[in-house]
Amino acid sequence: MAVYFDNAATTKPCEEAVDAIMAALTVNYGNPSSLHRAGLDAQLAVDGARKSIAAALGCESRCILFTSGATESNNLAIRGAAAAYGRRKKKIVLSSVEHPSVGETVSDLEKNGFEAVRVHPRDDGRFYAADFVNACDENTCLITMMQVNNETGYILPVIETFSAVKRRFPEIITHCDCVQAFMKLPVSTKKLGADLISVSGHKIHAAKGVGALYVSRGTRLTPVITGGKQEGGIRSGTESVPLIAGFGAAADKLQPTINQRFERVSELKRYFLERLAEIEEVKVNSPEDGSPYVVNISAVGRRSEIMLHFLEKREIYVSSGSACSKGAQSGVLAEFGFDGRRADSALRISMTADNTESEIDLLVQAIKDGYSEVRG
Repeated sequence: MAVYFDNAATTKPCEEAVDAIMAALTVNYGNPSSLHRAGLDAQLAVDGARKSIAAALGCESRCILFTSGATESNNLAIRGAAAAYGRRKKKIVLSSVEHPSVGETVSDLEKNGFEAVRVHPRDDGRFYAADFVNACDENTCLITMMQVNNETGYILPVIETFSAVKRRFPEIITHCDCVQAFMKLPVSTKKLGADLISVSGHKIHAAKGVGALYVSRGTRLTPVITGGKQEGGIRSGTESVPLIAGFGAAADKLQPTINQRFERVSELKRYFLERLAEIEEVKVNSPEDGSPYVVNISAVGRRSEIMLHFLEKREIYVSSGSACSKGAQSGVLAEFGFDGRRADSALRISMTADNTESEIDLLVQAIKDGYSEVRG
């Protein structure tokens, strides 16, 4: 059987999500905007899922908007806030290691008169809240930063940063991409201090094609997609009831076990690093205190793509970085202070609590064999 260690790219849908999706496809298939009973049943399914996502984030259900995924959520948050608050205030502050759906969106806004200030890690490879706060000023309309870096598992100081920003500049809108943190680390809207939070379905054992955006009460967004009045008039288009229902079911399943699963994956990470120490040429790029769900390593001297396909032949699936980069270097490792040889040979191992020590044994042995057998 295949050994799957690419869960930061996507996860296998859980049984509960699949059942909810199938029920909405075959039984509860009405349009939630229709006024008849079938429409009402579909709307109730959407409302139930909205409550589930809200409960997981610790907020009111009316603060949750459903989207087609995290990329749309990030675009809606950034473009919507920039349009609503950026007429006079034209500065956006972000980290230098954001997902492309954040980084490229901000770059696009730069072409339209916005100023972007990208905060980099210091020489020790770490981000500091003070650097983000110092980058903000009276002309800043938005600060956006991810909670967990999708390539290395590095946990950014979001809580400390947003708290300090709000104390000094309470009018600045705060946005957090929580895609790699949601349902893996405790994500609370109150503790995070974010006005906007993006999450995704297929990262938490739901299906691809659905995400959500938390919008705090009083935060204004200019719609990016216009048309009908769905999702409070902010995100028009008929809701995908099956995908939304599956998202809610997955959240219901995972929410009670966040701490237990975190401990289990932490055990797997420790075991993996212990076994990996047997291979002198392999270096770890992820910080010790990062998310245990993502471990970035480098088989120095062996190109990522060659090693990835060697592992694939043994039905062991990992990634060479962000799935969105399709194998191209994103520059994230360079931002964290690693040289080109480390980046060229990087592999991302991303786990869930369903992985096992025996799978890790197979992975480590395959990495050993690959290092010996492949060149370049």
